[in-house]
Amino acid sequence: MKILKRILIVIVILIAIPLIIALFSRKNYAVEREITINKPRQEVFDYIKYLKNQDNFSVWAKMDPGMKREYRGTDATVGFVSAWDSKKDVGAGEQEIKKITADGRIDYELRFIRPWAGRADSYLSTAPVSDNQTTVKWGMSSSMPYPMNIMLLVMDMDKVLGKDLQTGLTDLKTILEHP
Repeated sequence: MKILKRILIVIVILIAIPLIIALFSRKNYAVEREITINKPRQEVFDYIKYLKNQDNFSVWAKMDPGMKREYRGTDATVGFVSAWDSKKDVGAGEQEIKKITADGRIDYELRFIRPWAGRADSYLSTAPVSDNQTTVKWGMSSSMPYPMNIMLLVMDMDKVLGKDLQTGLTDLKTILEHP
């Protein structure tokens, strides 16, 4: 009986330790990448404000070119929704334009349905470097609920998502500079 009691105590401790650590671990993360494109700011913004154009440069859209797509509303306007449903690694979800500003920024909300439910805020912004050069920033932020937030201790979201954002920006640069 003593051995069984000790085993039970060890199991409880092994379960409790990660749960306690998760209580004090961060829950939020943010990732941002940028690139300079040799085109005027307005020309760049006029391209990226259309969510449908993300199919041409987003790493995630390219993972499954045959995924089911659905669009609701008028693209490049607040309230437009771009939804996807993939049987491959992309899963299912949608993004909605939440805000567009005249200074060249589009904010949207990502809502993930499958393989796990979640939500993230994302944006694309433009800033002129010169008359014929534009810096584009692509960012994303979200949070992980307790106790899943413990994964942020071992998973570098900046590295994981940052690579995909940078690849997408590099593809965007190629599209806009070499049509």
